[in-house]
Amino acid sequence: MHGYDIERYLSVRSAYGAAFGPDGTLAFRIDTTGTPQVWTLSEPGAWPEQRTFYDERVTFASWSPERPELAFGMDEGGNERQQLYRLADDGTVENLTRTDAKHRWGGWSHDGDRLAFASNRREESVFDVYVQGRDERGDDAMLVHEGDGWLSLAGWSPDDDRLLVHEAHSSFDHDVHVLDLGTGELTRVTDGDDEIRYSSLSWAPDGDGIYCCTDRGADTLYLARLDAAGGALETVVEGGEWNVDGVAVDDETGRLVYSRNVDGYTELTVGELAGETAVETFPEPEVPAGVAGGVSFDDDAERFALTVTADTENTNVYVVDVESGSAERWTCASTAGIPPETFVASDSVGYETFDGREIPGYYATPPEAPAGETPVVVDVHGGPESQRRPSFSPVKQYLLAHGYAVFEPNVRGSTGYGRAYTHLDDVEKRMDSVADLEAAVEWLADRPEVDPDRIVAKGGSYGGFMVLAALTEYPELWAAGVDVVGIANFVTFLENTGSWRRELREAEYGSLEADRELLEEISPINHIENVEAPLFVLHGANDPRVPVGEAEQVAERATEQGVPVRKLVFDDEGHGITKLENRIEAYGEIVAFLDEHVGSAG
Repeated sequence: MHGYDIERYLSVRSAYGAAFGPDGTLAFRIDTTGTPQVWTLSEPGAWPEQRTFYDERVTFASWSPERPELAFGMDEGGNERQQLYRLADDGTVENLTRTDAKHRWGGWSHDGDRLAFASNRREESVFDVYVQGRDERGDDAMLVHEGDGWLSLAGWSPDDDRLLVHEAHSSFDHDVHVLDLGTGELTRVTDGDDEIRYSSLSWAPDGDGIYCCTDRGADTLYLARLDAAGGALETVVEGGEWNVDGVAVDDETGRLVYSRNVDGYTELTVGELAGETAVETFPEPEVPAGVAGGVSFDDDAERFALTVTADTENTNVYVVDVESGSAERWTCASTAGIPPETFVASDSVGYETFDGREIPGYYATPPEAPAGETPVVVDVHGGPESQRRPSFSPVKQYLLAHGYAVFEPNVRGSTGYGRAYTHLDDVEKRMDSVADLEAAVEWLADRPEVDPDRIVAKGGSYGGFMVLAALTEYPELWAAGVDVVGIANFVTFLENTGSWRRELREAEYGSLEADRELLEEISPINHIENVEAPLFVLHGANDPRVPVGEAEQVAERATEQGVPVRKLVFDDEGHGITKLENRIEAYGEIVAFLDEHVGSAG
C-alpha cells in the first residue's frame, strides 16, 4: 500500500485537446492551475507557456488556420452556457459572443476570416446556425439557418461555401445536412430513417463527399463515405465485431486516421485516401495501449497530435509521424510525485447475468488483497449511452492504493458492443440494467479476495441513478452508496432538465406524456423506504442536465427514513465537479465516508 492521500492523487495532471497552429505550435489544455487552461508548446518536452488565466474551465481551443490566434470556449460555474473567445498573439482576449446562451463551436473558415457556431440564443430549446467575421462581436453574428432541434456543426467545406450540419434526434437517430451559405438552403443528405447513427463527420478533399462513422444497416459502426449531394452511402472500412468509432480526414491531402474500439481499447489506423473508398495504410502509431483520440493534423499533414490515456498512464499529448508511425510524447503532465509504476491496470472480464448474457467490464485489485477481506467499489458510468474504458482515473488509483478493489461494469445499454446491446435497457427495459448490477455483486462474491459484506455502489449522472436504483432494488447487497449528480426521480428530472435536452432524453427514458406511470415506477425516490445502506449525495448547484433538486429530494427523503446521509453541494459547479479545490473537498469527504462505513483492507 502507498501512503499518498487523496489530494495528492487528485493533483495528477491531464494534458489533452491538442491542436497544431499554422507555424507548428501546439496548443493544448492542462489542469495545472486547478482548472483546464490553454497552454502552448513549440517542441516536445519544452517548457510550455500558459495562455489563459481563469478560474473557470476552458472547454476547447482551436487555432486559426492562417493567423497566430486561438478561439476558445468557457462557461461559468459549470452552467454549460459556453461563450466563445478569441485569444490574440499578444495575449489579449475578446469575448466574441456576449449572450446568455449556449454556443457550440463549428470551426474557422480556411482563410481564418470567419467562424461558425450553433447556438440556442433565439430559442432555448433549439439550435440555430450562425456565421461571424473574426472582427465581429456579440449580436453581429449572422443567423444563416433557423433550426428546430439539436444541431451541431462539423466544419466548413474545402472551398468555404458550405457547412456540414449534424442533427441528433436521439443518441442513436441522426441526420446529416449540408448548408449552402450562398443560398441559405439546407439539404439533408441522409435518408431520415430512424435509428441510424452518423458521427465523426469530415469533408472529403474534393468537397463532393463526407466521411463518417455510421451503423446504417449494421449492428456496429463502420467507416463510410456519403455523397454530399445525393446522399449515396459507400462502405470504406467494415465494422465487424467492434465499432469504427472515429475518423479525422485532412481535407487538403486526404490523409486520415480512424479508430476502432476493441473491448474499450483504441486501435488506430493511419493512412491516405487512394480513391473515394480505398485507403493506403501506414504503420500503426507507437503509442501506449489504452484510449486515444482528438486527432489534429499539422499544416502539411505530415504528423498529427493525439491525446492518449490508459489505466496506468495519466493523460498526455503525443505527436505521431504519419508515414512511419513513430510517436513522441510532447507534454509532461505531472503524476504529482506518485511513481507511475505504482499505478494498477485493470483486467477485461465478463460475467453472466440473469438472462444468460455476458456483461463486460474491468476489474482491478489492490497490490495486496487479503483473502475474504477486500472491499470493492462498483463504479457505474453515466450516459447510459456511454462506455467505461481503460483510461486513467486518479480516484480509482487512490482506492486501489488504499486497499479497495474497483469493478467497472458496462451493463446493458452501454455503447461499444453494438446497437442491439445498447437498446437492451430502453424505456420499459430500464430495470434490466439494474439487475445486471445484482449479477455483478454475485460474481464479485465468488472472487476469493472479496469481502461480500463490503461492496459499495458508486456512479455519476445516469450512473448516480443506477446507484440509487441498486440500493432500492437490492438493498441487502450494498454496504454504502455514492451518488454523484444522479437522477432520483425521472419525472422531475425530465421536467427540469434543460429544454434543449428534453426530447433527446425522453427518447431514451420514455416521455412525460406517454410513459409517466413507468417513469414514476422506476424512479428510486419512490422506493426510498427500501434503502438500508449509508448514502453520500454530491451535486453542483448550476447543473443544467440533472438539476440539483434531484440531490436535495433524495437526501431529504433518505434522511427521513433514518438512513445515514451526507449531502455536499457546490455553488460554483455544474454537471460534475471540475475545480481542483472542490474535487479535493468532495473526494476527501467521500473517502472519509467510505472509511467510516466500509473501511479498507489497507
